[in-house]
Amino acid sequence: MMNVQILVMLVSGILVGIGASFTGLGGGFLMVPLLLFLGYSAQKAVGTSFLGIVIISISALIAHNKLANVDYKLGVVLGIGGIIGAQIGARLVEHISTANFKKVFALILFCLAAYLFVKK
Repeated sequence: MMNVQILVMLVSGILVGIGASFTGLGGGFLMVPLLLFLGYSAQKAVGTSFLGIVIISISALIAHNKLANVDYKLGVVLGIGGIIGAQIGARLVEHISTANFKKVFALILFCLAAYLFVKK
């Protein structure tokens, strides 16, 4: 990678880390579009994003644990469900083109934004 691209990734990681630990959204909603913009395929963007999310999530867990903001029983149950869903999702993304992935991803983000906007 070029030095500028490394700097962009580092700054993006900082911003995603702040956003992810503040909102709990995981950061993929920011990281995946950035990687797509940089020319990565949908599959590579999603996979690379997950590596970043794991690292960010561990750091955010440590910070939230220090603030006593972690329900470990619920987190483990959510994690077990997430393991199952992640295996299905990883296989599904292999069968969709990057162009169609961008459309589906944009629709999901739009629906999430609309829901958060109108929710009281």
